[in-house]
Amino acid sequence: MVAVTLLSACGQPEFTYVRDRDGTTYFRVPSSFKQLDATPIELYLSGDHPGSQAAALRAQRVWSTAFDQSADPKADHLLGSPEPFVYATVHQLTEEQRDAVSIDRLRDFVLPVTEQMREYYLQQTVAAGQLPVFRNFELLDDQVLTLDHGAKGVRVRYNYQIGDNVQTFDHTAILDEQGDTVSVLLLGCQVSCYRQRAGDFDKIESSFKLLRLPG
Repeated sequence: MVAVTLLSACGQPEFTYVRDRDGTTYFRVPSSFKQLDATPIELYLSGDHPGSQAAALRAQRVWSTAFDQSADPKADHLLGSPEPFVYATVHQLTEEQRDAVSIDRLRDFVLPVTEQMREYYLQQTVAAGQLPVFRNFELLDDQVLTLDHGAKGVRVRYNYQIGDNVQTFDHTAILDEQGDTVSVLLLGCQVSCYRQRAGDFDKIESSFKLLRLPG
């Protein structure tokens, strides 16, 4: 990952500028956010054992990073924090995944959002004899993005109750023009935090771009 912190006029760092390892996806966060190792998030989302072949293969295809504005930054703040949290990932798609990508798949790329995927998640959880982590879904906004050069994208905002708290998620997913990669930016914090900091989330989200490399 390339992360560069630039200084403001008064000499204090203002933003951290981030690119994925291939230099094709870009965003920026305020320098007050602490960067974290996103490996625990990847293992949680994939369900892979850290020493498995599946985890090793995923690491080859998937780049990710995370940033937390909490005074005590932790990867698990993605699923519940009174302070803003940022998770970004870029997936190199397999041939099978390329054939299956749709606008709904972009919505569901990290957490279950569409009705079909939420029902599937509940069925799988019940079948495993577990209580669902994600409950009481509320859709706040759903936009299909108009992007240049044939890229496709969505921005979806929604609430989930996780434990005793309600967490707001702001999810942007973009399929590149060749259909080879999906880039995702997922922002979140508890609902009262999101209401107060919605403008800050918009600024981070608006910086999320695909870059066209020379050649």
